[in-house]
Amino acid sequence: MYALATSALALAMAGCAQPISGADTGAPADIVEQSQAIMISSPKAFSEAVKAAAPGTDIVLADGVWLDFDAVVDAEGTAEKPITVRAQTPGKVVLSGQSSLRLAGSHIIVSGLVFRDGYTPRAEVISFRRDSDNLAFNSRVTNTVIENYSNPDRAQRDIWVVMYGKNNVFDHNHLSGKLNSGPTMAVRLNTEESQENDHVIRNNYFGPRPVFGSNGGETLRIGTSHYSLSRSGTLVENNYFDRCSGEVEIISNKSGGNTFRGNTFFQSRGTLTLRHGNDTLVENNLFDGDGAPYTGGVRVINARQTIRNNYFKNLTGERFSGALVVMNGVPDSPINRYHQVDGALIEGNSFEAVRRIELAEGSDAERTAVPVNSIFRDNIVVGEADASPFRIQDDLSGLVFEGNVATAQPPGPIAYGFQVVPSSVATDMLRETPDVGISRDETGVSWYPKAPVTSPFDGGARIEVAAGPDALSSALANASAGDTLVLAPGDYEESRLVNLRVPVTIEAADPSNPPVLTFERPNFILLSANGSLRLKGLEVSGVNSPDSSGNSFISTTSMGGAGNHTVELHDMTFSQFDVNKGFSVISAAKGTFYDRIEITASTFSDISGTVIKLDTETDDYGIYNAEYVVIEDSTFDRVGGSVAAVYRGGRDESTFGPHLWVRDSRFTDIGQNSAPLFLAHGVQNLELTGNQISDARPAKLIITTGNPVVDISGNSIAGPEGGSVLNTVDMR
Repeated sequence: MYALATSALALAMAGCAQPISGADTGAPADIVEQSQAIMISSPKAFSEAVKAAAPGTDIVLADGVWLDFDAVVDAEGTAEKPITVRAQTPGKVVLSGQSSLRLAGSHIIVSGLVFRDGYTPRAEVISFRRDSDNLAFNSRVTNTVIENYSNPDRAQRDIWVVMYGKNNVFDHNHLSGKLNSGPTMAVRLNTEESQENDHVIRNNYFGPRPVFGSNGGETLRIGTSHYSLSRSGTLVENNYFDRCSGEVEIISNKSGGNTFRGNTFFQSRGTLTLRHGNDTLVENNLFDGDGAPYTGGVRVINARQTIRNNYFKNLTGERFSGALVVMNGVPDSPINRYHQVDGALIEGNSFEAVRRIELAEGSDAERTAVPVNSIFRDNIVVGEADASPFRIQDDLSGLVFEGNVATAQPPGPIAYGFQVVPSSVATDMLRETPDVGISRDETGVSWYPKAPVTSPFDGGARIEVAAGPDALSSALANASAGDTLVLAPGDYEESRLVNLRVPVTIEAADPSNPPVLTFERPNFILLSANGSLRLKGLEVSGVNSPDSSGNSFISTTSMGGAGNHTVELHDMTFSQFDVNKGFSVISAAKGTFYDRIEITASTFSDISGTVIKLDTETDDYGIYNAEYVVIEDSTFDRVGGSVAAVYRGGRDESTFGPHLWVRDSRFTDIGQNSAPLFLAHGVQNLELTGNQISDARPAKLIITTGNPVVDISGNSIAGPEGGSVLNTVDMR
């Protein structure tokens, strides 16, 4: 038992704090248990307890929701008697609204908390400092959850966890669902007290980080370019990165002397990027793309980087997201650009079913410094379908190859360093490699569920809806995530706007007798938060819409929180969207984002505006409104604008999209207002294949950055515009 520091504190805490048994900690077994604990049930009592805390103090937060809780722990414990702050029951202390946690001092342990249903009022949710002068040392945050705790304004930048000081540990935590700008977690080296820090980031579950659609979506960043020549010494070990796909850098290493060991990267787009800093060790990690798009491994830049004994499998990434990417540098590079690869050691790695290994990647008029003094040895390489995955962009005389095994002959300049063996031999060799990585169940917390892999449209109830005025909007107002609304034949005259915050399917009960939907507001559906929509077998008419410009059947808003949305239209009919100019079917508000818009087997006629309008991000910061726009087996007649206008400005290289894929569809009388068939400004992947085009101006591709992938094969064209499918303007 320990005594409170002052009798005044005991009086201040009367009625809201009481001793409890130290045995019922509910914390990981290796947390030091105290002899006595104080139960706290108010922020004021918490502050008083922290002020009086001495080595061995155990502060227990009562179960419940702590709203707008600014928790500051500035205290001094010891290694033998740390100061602990913990939940009464792990997972049942929820910090919501405008809450945050700051640590300062030394030997502090925090555990068992959950942050959700809000967002931080500060730049950080959990910070290992109170302010710039008071940092945390030898402290630990464990067994804690931050989920969907995103600022509703996607452009507002914050970081969920930031480590300062020295010798701190972040372990067995769960971070999932960050949507707004800024890394999920970062290590800062912005003062001498935070350099040579030897932090440990271990056994955490980094759950899905959806595509951000701009730079600023890293899951973990260690350092910044300004301090990149300083040593951090951070150990990142045995963490699980699950679908962490915010941008091209899953992890952005921007400091020296760090170790990445025993981690698993599953279906995560991009790479562990050694962006700045030297002397990094990457070993015993598993990079399993599971065939998902743009999944990659390690991108190598700078000096004395070691990549060894890692397993790379089923990775589809190319260019900056290849299974292994060895970059070209900039001669005499500024600190924030690309330093030359010098002294890299790449050995003992296994590559199974990987699409690309990129060598001297990024070679251009600026990046002319080829890799030097480096070696690639004792690796096993199996490409997709046993094809060679190597792509060479520049001189590789400074990268030596020896003792490697491959199933396909590598390109001539590096073939000397490989033995080509049958696939069966390589497979046997791969199966004999030691286990690497970590399982999902060995990370995070045991009492909080990890993100499911199922479709957001699954799992709900099937609800039958009878035709009638406002019948659909009423049903949507009561719908839960994953529900399917089944519409009986008849007319659905909707006078109300619906703010849809959950994924819902709406389908016809009888596809041969489709329900007819009309709406009286400028929009019928506004998607916000987690709102997504799947429509099947309906007829939608704009005949009752207001006589004003800029109407749109489906649009977005950040007023209810800006999540990533999906819209699927199958076997749909849209007509009479021409009551005034600029009428769209799907549009996006600035600062909102669609993961995917997919249209199949649908018909659109008499649309006065752009059918799919995704061109609000005109600030040219590399931001855009949709990752994938897919149109297949559909028909478009008499459209005033473009069928789709997709805009991504700027020259940033941190994203993979947008993608615009249009296949096996028919287009007649498009661009009546002098618009191109499609406007693809900054699109990185454009496919126009197998389409029939009549009376339409060519699609327009404006290249702003990168090397877009373009396929315009198999189209037939008729009309006064002649045989051109695509006009290209290169602004690089």
